[in-house]
Amino acid sequence: MQFIKNQVAEIFYLTDEFCKEFSTYFEKHLTGNAPKKKPKMSESKIIPLLVLFYFGGFRKLNHFYLFYVKQHLKQGFPNTVSYNRFVELTHKVYMPMTLFLKICCLGECTGISFVDPTPIRICKNKRITKQDF
Repeated sequence: MQFIKNQVAEIFYLTDEFCKEFSTYFEKHLTGNAPKKKPKMSESKIIPLLVLFYFGGFRKLNHFYLFYVKQHLKQGFPNTVSYNRFVELTHKVYMPMTLFLKICCLGECTGISFVDPTPIRICKNKRITKQDF
């Protein structure tokens, strides 16, 4: 799925504004020493890439980063790091990204909800005891 440049810019703008607010609020609650050197890619650049990956229908992060971001989005993200470093940096942005998606991206509840009652078979029925129900 190809994204329009305006969509990428809008996602980047929203995450950048959120990360500014997030960092100012949580900086005063952190313990320990601050890192000596800031990473080359900031949280506000990693989160939009992960959002594009998860909502873009891509299957492998490796393929998405190497062949989509580094080739097609290099104008918007000129200071990309290696794939291994990108994976290392993604671990520290999952909490801010989850909060961003929860706070900024969920729509208003209309009061209508859908539940799928289809059972998911995860093992053979022989292993399920009556107490599991």
